[in-house]
Amino acid sequence: MSTVSDIAPPPNPVDPVDPANPPVRRWFLPSAVTSELDPDHTGRKDRPRRTARDWAVDFACFLLAVGVGLLGADATDGDPNIPYALEALDQWLGAFACAAVWLRRRLPVALAVAMVPVCFLSNTAGGAGLVALFSLAVHRPFRYVAWTGGAQLALLPLFFWWRPDPDLPYPVVIGLAVLLTVAVVGWGMLARSKRQLMLSLRDRARRAETEAALRAEQAQRLAREAIAREMHDVLAHRLTLLSVHAGALEIRPDAPRAEVARAAGVIRESAHEALQDLREIIGVLRSAGDDEEPGRPQPTLAALEGLVSESREADMKVTLDNRVTDTAAVPAAVGRTAYRIVQECLTNARKHAPGAEVTVTVSGAPGPGLTVSVRNPPPPGDVPRVPGSGQGLIGLTERAALAGGHLAHGPGEDGGFLVHAWLPWGR
Repeated sequence: MSTVSDIAPPPNPVDPVDPANPPVRRWFLPSAVTSELDPDHTGRKDRPRRTARDWAVDFACFLLAVGVGLLGADATDGDPNIPYALEALDQWLGAFACAAVWLRRRLPVALAVAMVPVCFLSNTAGGAGLVALFSLAVHRPFRYVAWTGGAQLALLPLFFWWRPDPDLPYPVVIGLAVLLTVAVVGWGMLARSKRQLMLSLRDRARRAETEAALRAEQAQRLAREAIAREMHDVLAHRLTLLSVHAGALEIRPDAPRAEVARAAGVIRESAHEALQDLREIIGVLRSAGDDEEPGRPQPTLAALEGLVSESREADMKVTLDNRVTDTAAVPAAVGRTAYRIVQECLTNARKHAPGAEVTVTVSGAPGPGLTVSVRNPPPPGDVPRVPGSGQGLIGLTERAALAGGHLAHGPGEDGGFLVHAWLPWGR
């Protein structure tokens, strides 16, 4: 149940109090559910308009109050012990009480409290009193119902002692009245609990939809990051070749025609491969929601030979020691990760250690896992300045971690550089 506090916060001593607009005591509801259960509890401006269902329920409550009031008026009219003035007062109070039923949503507490003395004086207002007590149980917490319902129950013995029922014994009338009052309160509390449950489920469904949207957004962000890493790994290798050979042509403009033609062929081939890889990744982006496979297969461990051959054609010294007897048995995800690690390492070695011989060692088996090691000594001469973001090794570490393995990198004992990675290879 939601709790209600009627304690108004004290005015801020720093801010002066306007005598024309004194601070007003307000009700504070800490629960968002209570605001929906009690739509008129937050003020007239925020009060929603009655729906067709609300009008139907209010009209039914009004008819019930009028019907019970007519029965009470008929019983009062036939009692010779009641004076005419009291009978007229009874009926007038009953009429006003039935009209006040339309305020049960706006002022449930005030209506229920007012009905306690009215029902004590007027037998015709009994139906309106039950409707007011039911509305209080629906729209307000139990402590309001306990005080108001307790007052009505306490006045029942005095009321029937003052105005006894001519047809039923006094204890039976008291028992029936108490039973009816408790039933109305229980029915109202049950309706309130049902509303709270429905609103809680609705709020939970909204939060679940919000969380699902956040998870989808996070998945899209992770997918974009993965694609960005893939584009870096794919294009960095090709663009580095372009940069190296273009730099060689710039440094040696008087090179023999054969060397110029060879360098131009490598540049053209690298640019073509870079465009192909870029088209492949863009194709993956366009068909992200489709089940179709990309146009070209993703690289695996078996493609290392082609990668090393391509680097050798670019005048790079690379030694490949592949100790995996059956490269086709390596899982595709593990082989692709190993390929990207070697590709990035060769790109970095070409940038930062030109002319140094790179040794690539791949070993492993199902169970112990796959080990990839790329080592290069210090560069033999001056290293030209090649721009780079420095995020390649960080991306390799994340890629290895996503695959369930780990990667370490750093300077070697001989002053070179070493990258060592381990990837899981299940049996």
